[in-house]
Amino acid sequence: MFSMKLKILFFGIAAELVNASEIEFSLSEKATVKECKMELQKLFPKLQNLNSYAIAVNESYATDDVLLKPGDVLAVIPPVSGG
Repeated sequence: MFSMKLKILFFGIAAELVNASEIEFSLSEKATVKECKMELQKLFPKLQNLNSYAIAVNESYATDDVLLKPGDVLAVIPPVSGG
């Protein structure tokens, strides 16, 4: 099975939980957003502390079933609270 390289950007509390704002990440080809989230939580267990977070792929919000491609840029966007 081949692997593809992705860039993962972390924002807000997510960046604090993983102690990075950007990483390079390898996943198997034909992986989905859901599979990427599961692998990220294995690598960074503290991400499980977030109740929920959104994933954007190439600057567009993505659902769990979106198929990833080599070179995609993903963003982990934690929930935003405001008043």
